Amino acid sequence: MTIRIGIDVGGTFTHAVAVDSATLELLGKSKVPTTHRDPSGVACGIIESLRLLLAETKLSPADVGFIAHSTTQATNALLEGDVAPVGIIGMGKGSCSWIAAMATDVGKIQLAPGKFLRTYHRFISTARPPSDDEIKRVIEWLMNAGAGALAISEAFSVDDPDCELRALSIAQNMGLYATAGSQVSQLYGLRIRTRTAVLNASMLPKMIDSADMTERSVRQAGITAPVMIMRSDGGVMDIDSMRARPILTILSGPAAGVAAAMMYLRISDGVFLEVGGTSTDISAIRNGKALIRSAEVGGHKVYLSTLDVRTVGIAGGSMLRMDKGRLVDVGPRSAHIAGMGYVSFSPELSEPEVHSIKPKADDPADYIAFCERGADVSVCLTPTCAANLAGLVPEGDCAAGNKVAVRKAFQALCREGKQPEDLATEVLTVAAGKCWPVVKQLVADFKLDSDLTTLVGGGGGAAALVPFLASQMGMKHALANNADVISAIGVALALLRETVERQIVNPDSEAILRVRQEAYLAVQRMGADPATIEVQVEVDSKTSIVRAIACGATPLTGEAQVRHQLLPDECRQRAAESMRVALGATSLACETEFFQVYQSEIATRHFGGLFSSHSRSLRVLDDCGVIRLQAKNGSCRATTTKTTESAIAELAEKHAEYGDAGRIIPGIMLLAGPSIVDLTGLLDLTQVIAVAKIELERLPRDAATAVVAILN
Repeated sequence: MTIRIGIDVGGTFTHAVAVDSATLELLGKSKVPTTHRDPSGVACGIIESLRLLLAETKLSPADVGFIAHSTTQATNALLEGDVAPVGIIGMGKGSCSWIAAMATDVGKIQLAPGKFLRTYHRFISTARPPSDDEIKRVIEWLMNAGAGALAISEAFSVDDPDCELRALSIAQNMGLYATAGSQVSQLYGLRIRTRTAVLNASMLPKMIDSADMTERSVRQAGITAPVMIMRSDGGVMDIDSMRARPILTILSGPAAGVAAAMMYLRISDGVFLEVGGTSTDISAIRNGKALIRSAEVGGHKVYLSTLDVRTVGIAGGSMLRMDKGRLVDVGPRSAHIAGMGYVSFSPELSEPEVHSIKPKADDPADYIAFCERGADVSVCLTPTCAANLAGLVPEGDCAAGNKVAVRKAFQALCREGKQPEDLATEVLTVAAGKCWPVVKQLVADFKLDSDLTTLVGGGGGAAALVPFLASQMGMKHALANNADVISAIGVALALLRETVERQIVNPDSEAILRVRQEAYLAVQRMGADPATIEVQVEVDSKTSIVRAIACGATPLTGEAQVRHQLLPDECRQRAAESMRVALGATSLACETEFFQVYQSEIATRHFGGLFSSHSRSLRVLDDCGVIRLQAKNGSCRATTTKTTESAIAELAEKHAEYGDAGRIIPGIMLLAGPSIVDLTGLLDLTQVIAVAKIELERLPRDAATAVVAILN
């Protein structure tokens, strides 16, 4: 067997899983408390969870072909201010040197309320190349002032990084932790680039020590596979890349769940809710891809892309707050933080006694807990308990508990005439109400079609919130298999990923292809199988940023996966169900070796039936029957590699719109071989065709392809 191991470091527990790379079968799992306070940090828990996993599954280390972990170390370091003071070497030349000196002196950086990163600053003019001795003197001054790491940032180093890299080499040869601005970003904006480099440098001492310890332990366990680390944008990178840019691991924990939603659950359009015990992470997926945003630290922008994950202080373990028999709130304090058990998972209380408590010193004194008469309080009711009583937790789910015990506890809270089930529904209404506005905002922000969007629950508390929330919002929902370890599975299956950004005014096709190739080669160097690498290119006309996002699988994943192929009639039935039309109203529009495109004409009536509009709904299914792409209104063409370019041009011309911004072409998706190539980020037809050509070069000239236009 070839095994993939994923380790997810959560706020409370560190989970490890072993997954068969061929069948995606979960072979085993382990769980240990997350070691936030250990001198070795979270690395201690990573190592222990791996040891337990290998011992319990009796897997041979030689069978492990891939191992990756998420980490909360970077996030915790920023939140707690546990970072090294940074010495900044600013550089610049010419008449603008004084501007560069001010821009690189970023001062004290707020990390979190009351937590600051201290910096020290010195400036070197590069009007003439500085000598090694001059650079060494500045470094020694900064280290003597109290710096624990260095950030080197020069104006326009994105065009010529030589001075930065020479100073970086000198610092590293002196045995110091150091970062160059051009290493962390290739975007203009000296102050933001410097701030990003400073944050990255501040994490280097702890992150490198942790990475070294983790890698050493993995090797001692006999595993020779490369060690990968989860990035904040949902991919993984090799450990050497992490040593240079630990800042990329901020928010890698929530990213793991989203990776599972894409790679394991194969969500096309949906909102993923990872429900833990204390909080719920909510994110959106569109056309099979996670949505990305620019990160901020202490209210200041940095050059870092993260998944758009929004956290809500409600979860499966949130405690009830009551006043005079009336439900006041649910959460934010959780049973885990309060050291309480759930009623649903605890021995049944024969005579439950109700108490109002303060779980923590600063909490209000209206949280509800239970005990046997005369004993100390030990358990509480939670949304998980309420969902069990409401019959919303599926049989065998990790959230399933003792309904009899739960009903008895709710009964103890009910005033005369009120039923336990009514109070449980009230609890779920309050809990779901905290997630509702976030889900609604994500759907609006990313223009998701609520008719096509599924709420997907992961995490141990998924059944406590997601089914009820979906019913309240009138949306479809699904609960993930192995929900309690879904993030660890996401880590195990995540793709290698790299993003390359360049600011290019009026980029031509050649410039765009250079950026694309740079991203392609970056993931190939990390070990991605070239046959699996996909590159999405975006051009932002407002900021002149050309962005290429490359993803690729290791050869282990790229080898044969067991594919449970469906018959054409079964695929057509799935497409019809997704489009909410009769089977007879669904037809096969076109197909390739790997995909089928189904369509249905949809008529929508307006103003009480006085007017109607018509659209063509599309669903793209792979041969396993998984919906990989959906469009409420679209158009498609069956093509071959020889005719693809002309089909793209035809669809773009036919469906182009004209307005104040000029000619706007529709979003183009290309079905080429086993890949769905997203060209929607390119707004110019010449650019679309140039990138499409590169994708088509891998295919025989007569291979079947398809072009899909996404229409408004």
